[in-house]
Amino acid sequence: MAGPTATLEQISFRRKRRRELLAFVVLAFGIWPVVAVGTVASYGFVVWAYQIVYGPPGPHDITPARPNSEE
Repeated sequence: MAGPTATLEQISFRRKRRRELLAFVVLAFGIWPVVAVGTVASYGFVVWAYQIVYGPPGPHDITPARPNSEE
């Protein structure tokens, strides 16, 4: 009786290992790259929307130089 039980355990182990490997491949090469690109794109969209509302970064109170100034 020990023989068939060991065989069933080995088959179960192989199926579990195959499922875990498939889950890893799907996560590593499918879902996480999409999540990473989505995160970067979302951040870019937030920065773009912020700059649409408040303007680009940098000094905004630049006054033109007076004529004949030494600037």
